[in-house]
This record gives sequence, C-alpha cells and structure tokens, in this order.
Amino acid sequence: MGKPDTRRLDREIRTAERKLEAVRNRELWPLNSRESRAVLGAAVSGSYRVTRGRSTSRAEQRLDTAWQSAETRLMAEIAAMQLERAQIVRDAAKAKAAKKSTGWF
Repeated sequence: MGKPDTRRLDREIRTAERKLEAVRNRELWPLNSRESRAVLGAAVSGSYRVTRGRSTSRAEQRLDTAWQSAETRLMAEIAAMQLERAQIVRDAAKAKAAKKSTGWF
C-alpha cells in the first residue's frame, strides 16, 4: 500500500494560503462577493465622508471588520482542509497497519 493521495488537498491548501496572504496585503481578488461588497461599500462611504469633511472612523472600522472577516474565513478553511488531510493520512496508516497485522509471516 502506497502513500495516501493528498495532492488535491495540498493544492487547495496552498491556494487558500495564497489567498490569505493576498487578503493580508489588502488585495480584492480572493474575496467572495459578500466580502467585496462590504469592503467596497465601506471604502465608498469613507470617501464620501472625506469629501464632505466629516469623520471617517465608522467607515474605517467597517473596512477593518470586513478584512478581518475575510481573513478569519480563509484561516478556517485552511484549518478544515489540514484536518481533512490529517484524517486521510491517519486512515491510510491505520489501513496499512491492519494489513500488516493480518499477514502470517
């Protein structure tokens, strides 16, 4: 019995890690539609308030919250995929040990 096939999960984990790094760099491409709407809405409302000469503290807080929620979502996805990968490796090891223990030599 060979190694467990985790290539698909490894590729997805790497993709999610690249997305997480992009979110930390405040890039918009990895955001889903809800998150991008929240970020763009906060940016627009903040720019509107700047042109009116008002405080932008609430818009900045909304913007930070939107980025943090995107970061949290991606970290949770990465953690779930890593747990799934560990489960696959554990199951493969268990199957290999069971196969070895049933041998008669």
